[in-house]
Amino acid sequence: MSAIEVQVASRILKEHYGDIVDKVCTQLIKYGSTPLRPLAQELSLKVDQVKKALCVLIQHNIVTFKLHKRGFVEYSAKVDHVLMIPRYPHYIYCAKTLYGDAGELIVEEFLQHGQMLMSAVVDKVSQRLSEAMEAGQKLDPRIVPGKFEDLVNTHFLQRLPAPPKQQEQEKAPSNAVPKLELSEKDMYRIPQGVDLTGRKRKRSVTDSGDADRTSKKVRGSSSTGNEEVASDAGVVWKINFDRFHQHLRDLEIVAAVCRRVDWHAGEIVRTMLRVSELTTDFNASETIPIGFHDIMRALPPDLKMTRNAAEQYFKLLSDDQTRILQKIGESGGGTYKIDLQKASQAICTATVESIVQERFGSKSFRIFKTLLIKKHLEQKQVEEFALIPAKEAKELLYKLFAEHIVTVQEIPRTPDHAPSRTFYLFTVNISQVSRMMLERCYKTLANLMSRRDYETKENRRLIEKAQRVEAITKSLQSHGADPTQTAEIEDMITAPEKLQLEQYKRKMAKLEQSELQVDGTIFILSNYIQQEGNR
Repeated sequence: MSAIEVQVASRILKEHYGDIVDKVCTQLIKYGSTPLRPLAQELSLKVDQVKKALCVLIQHNIVTFKLHKRGFVEYSAKVDHVLMIPRYPHYIYCAKTLYGDAGELIVEEFLQHGQMLMSAVVDKVSQRLSEAMEAGQKLDPRIVPGKFEDLVNTHFLQRLPAPPKQQEQEKAPSNAVPKLELSEKDMYRIPQGVDLTGRKRKRSVTDSGDADRTSKKVRGSSSTGNEEVASDAGVVWKINFDRFHQHLRDLEIVAAVCRRVDWHAGEIVRTMLRVSELTTDFNASETIPIGFHDIMRALPPDLKMTRNAAEQYFKLLSDDQTRILQKIGESGGGTYKIDLQKASQAICTATVESIVQERFGSKSFRIFKTLLIKKHLEQKQVEEFALIPAKEAKELLYKLFAEHIVTVQEIPRTPDHAPSRTFYLFTVNISQVSRMMLERCYKTLANLMSRRDYETKENRRLIEKAQRVEAITKSLQSHGADPTQTAEIEDMITAPEKLQLEQYKRKMAKLEQSELQVDGTIFILSNYIQQEGNR
């Protein structure tokens, strides 16, 4: 973990959760697992403040806790989860594309609250959809629970491990951390008996069944000896980020195949990825083998691809130098798989090539591409293969070397390593270049956030004034005021101030769009580096 990653994580935490949460989490990121009281002492904060900050971070799945062998509880932070926060718009858009407005709002609720009961999510999303509907329309009560179930079945949502039942917990030592357990088969399955509409049921207070302590009590029901609890009390859900990353990675692979071959080839790869998405782990290096006939049956009907055309596309893709699609058997018309490591490498290489071309120009890109293809070349060979004059090629090559895009490998002909008797071969280490560019992307992201904060501080007075005017205008409109009265309130903002406000909004839109684009590049580079680490 680099210093710039910690800096970016700290900015994100401060923006979303405030100063105290930022201090607590940054301390855990920098110094690792720490117990509660030493953490409070190091930060010079009250224990209650640190407790509340840790509760917020645990609720959002950023901090985890475990029991130390000496008997105390220590907390540790996951910096990767913090750095995923700028990617939240991508997750929401992905859910909207796959599952419509209801799926979008469900994912948005989870991203805002971290962990939630299904009944609470269904209630909130149903209320928001009902409010957005026109007068006279009524929301079907089965829509939101159905979309929630679809998200669980496709592993976009997963169940959190639950503490032991009340009877088992009472038998455990009082100072022990409850052991959270959940079988893998139950992680993506809604328990039986859960009311998908989110309705509550009444239960006796003296009932010592399987209820969990997390059941919510309604104050008014205590006098009757009953408490009203959700039917899914104790069954908490969260976002499965790996599944979203898998879907985003699959989209990048399909887009890369479409650019390299055509749309029909991309649809074939998309179908293979869709067939194997639930059986392939995000960190897997390849998909499961899929037969030709299974792929043909799973292709979209509107594609109308004949068997001969499909065979030609499979041959074209399997013979491609990227080796994304590979044929591994002849049974059943042929068995194929997608090499996810090679796909990630091809996408990352294309991204790095694009950065080199934009930053250093077309001739430097030609040298970079030549070294990628030929692996190791001397300076004179680079000039010949890249078809660039010697003086210019030397200047461009050493500029790439100074920026650590190109590296040099020395091969001495004699033991004394004399320069006159040593070969100097230039090469490109795509893994090293990817790590360096990932650092620069994080630095760019930090700069964009700093600029956004600066613009907001510079225009704070105008923004607050515009918000006050908007609130007063809406209040007058709700009370049936005359248009002349609302116009007079709106005229409190002068023409130059309106122009300044428009400029501020345009700048913020550009900065936010730039952050999303940089985060897309970070995702591609980090995915390749992670695949390299899994080899």
